[in-house]
Amino acid sequence: MHELLRLARAIRCDASDPAQAFSHRLRIGLLVAALILILSTLFG
Repeated sequence: MHELLRLARAIRCDASDPAQAFSHRLRIGLLVAALILILSTLFG
C-alpha cells in the first residue's frame, strides 16, 4: 500500500497552469490505458 501511495505522489502534478496540468493528466491517462491494454492481452 505504501508503494502505491509513493507512486501516486511521484506522478502528481502541482502545476498552476491549466494547460500543463491537462497535458500531464492526458499523458498519465494514456499510460494507464496502454498498461491495461498490455495486461489484458497478456492475461486475457
